[in-house]
This record gives sequence, C-alpha cells and structure tokens, in this order.
Amino acid sequence: MIKVKNLTKQFGDFTAVDNISFNVEKAEIFGFLGPNGAGKSTTIKMLTTLLHPTSGEIEINGINPALHQDKVRESFGIVFQDPSLDEELTAYENMNFHAVLYKVPPEIRKPRIEELLNFVELWDKRNEFVKNYSGGMKRRLEIARGFLHHPKIIFLDEPTLGLDPQTRNYMWNYINDLNKKEQTTVFFTTHYMEEADRVADRIAIIDHGKIVASGTPEQLKAQTGKDNLEDAFLELTGSKIREEEASGLDRMRMRSKMWRRR
Repeated sequence: MIKVKNLTKQFGDFTAVDNISFNVEKAEIFGFLGPNGAGKSTTIKMLTTLLHPTSGEIEINGINPALHQDKVRESFGIVFQDPSLDEELTAYENMNFHAVLYKVPPEIRKPRIEELLNFVELWDKRNEFVKNYSGGMKRRLEIARGFLHHPKIIFLDEPTLGLDPQTRNYMWNYINDLNKKEQTTVFFTTHYMEEADRVADRIAIIDHGKIVASGTPEQLKAQTGKDNLEDAFLELTGSKIREEEASGLDRMRMRSKMWRRR
C-alpha cells in the first residue's frame, strides 16, 4: 500500500531524510517512531504530497504522488501534528467542508458526519465555533475529519497528543475496528511507546534522517535485549534530549534573516 525507496529530502545543506526505504502492507498498522527532529514529520509530508522529495521514489496505493497529487490524495486521510481546523467555522461546518472537498456523496454526508462526531463525542457541540473548543476537543475533531471519506490509508502524526488516556484508548479501539472491518492501512507516529507497542503490527525507527531499525515490537525488543519498547527505543536512539523538528524551510529562512542582518 505504501512503497518508499531511497527517499531523501534536503533543505540547502541540511538533510532531513537520508535515503530511507520501507514498505507498508495493505491493512497493516505501521508505527513510524523517532526522537524529535529525526525526520518523521518531513517523511509524512512527502508521503502526503505536501513536500517534494529531493530524490527517491514513493508509491501510495499504486500511485506516484509526485505525478498524480489529486488522485493520491483521494486515497488517504490525515491527522496533522499541527492544528489544521478553520476556527471561524463550527465543527459541523468543518466536517461538511471537508466532505465536499473529498466528494463524499450528499446522501451519505450527513449520516457519516453524525456518526463520526458521535464517535468523538462532539455531536452535541457540532454548532459551536471551533475557536471556543478546548485543545482536546479540537484534536478529536481533527481525528473525526480524517476518517470522513473512508480512506484506504490514514496518516496519523501524533494523533493522541494532548488527549487523556480514556480518549486515547477509545480512539485506538475505533481505529483497530476500522482497520479490521474496512482493511484501512494505518501509518502513525507517536511518542507514547506503550501505545506503539500495543497497536503496531510493525515499526520503523528513524533517527538523524535514517532508518536505524525495523520489525515487530517483539523483534525490536529481542534485538536490543530489552523488556519493553521504550527501553528498546532508547537503546537504538540514545537518551540525549532532542530539539523539536523544525522544517528545513524554517532553517533556511532563519539563515536568510541572519545573512540580511550582517
């Protein structure tokens, strides 16, 4: 369902993603883990057509996203790490606008929106402006929106960030159920190692732009001789605190500003 070969992304002299290769099978739940700044979000942005690779090959649902952006976007849903809702619209308006963009048929649009807003327990607040929502409510709305058009692949970039344990558990139960019933492929990142250990069929760990290990959670624990995935992760990536991942574009802008001040 996802094929990546020798994928590289450079921003000037900075290499954010360095010649990585991996495959994700249909209906697989695939965890893509790494420390801050490792290249996770940059990789997702390339997979979802938001960034063009410097080099390498990508295939999503049999489609080359570099050549057929609109067609490949029909195949996936995405929950971004950064907020992406229109806060001047209500929850229902956000969902309906997304449904129109993805050409969800009018006859199923309303029941699908109602189903998903009920799932994230926001149906009673569907007519409230998103700007008045709490951070957790906004996150739940973004998750509901990502599933709206029955995507074949769902990309989840730290989807449970800011959610309480009950909501996290509820969301993953729903995703697991969807994965089984509709054969939806799930590609996710998270910093919650116990979450990845529990739900991922396979995991790839990226660090400094390179894939440093891959396999099932049990294989990664066996490889490192650790009893849990968090210890295995630290063994593979080290325990040094990392900076948040900044885009190469941000780095280039900062350098440009510094140059102009000279």
